Amino acid sequence: MFVIFRLFLGGFMIYGGVQKFANQNPTPTEVVAKAEKFKSPEKENTLQKILYISGAKQTGYFWQVLGICELLFGFLLIIQGTGFIGALFLLPITLHIFLFHLFLEPDEISELIQTGALFGINISLVLKEREKWKHLLWIKPKL
Repeated sequence: MFVIFRLFLGGFMIYGGVQKFANQNPTPTEVVAKAEKFKSPEKENTLQKILYISGAKQTGYFWQVLGICELLFGFLLIIQGTGFIGALFLLPITLHIFLFHLFLEPDEISELIQTGALFGINISLVLKEREKWKHLLWIKPKL
């Protein structure tokens, strides 16, 4: 079952990483023009999403670094011997994706369930190996 989890999460992250490079980044004027359409109070969540994602793309490096990390860690997760390292490195990324949807898209229940499931799968993959790393967190002092 954990093999299926690894393949599913790894494939999802690889797909997400590829998508970061597939789309053209909008220019700052395009972002401002798009944001102007969502200035009303009832569209505040949409405006926050647009500005957040566009800001990440406008840095010139963050969106690409995120894509590279998703690709690399997704491949590490799929490979048998490096699956734990891939799951461990993907943990903050899947947490970020889940929190993004929780706070900026709370009305999109299906996406919230999907990203929550991805985060849950990631946690289960890390906890599966807890006997191997537990001693690093709970060091007993010698008396």
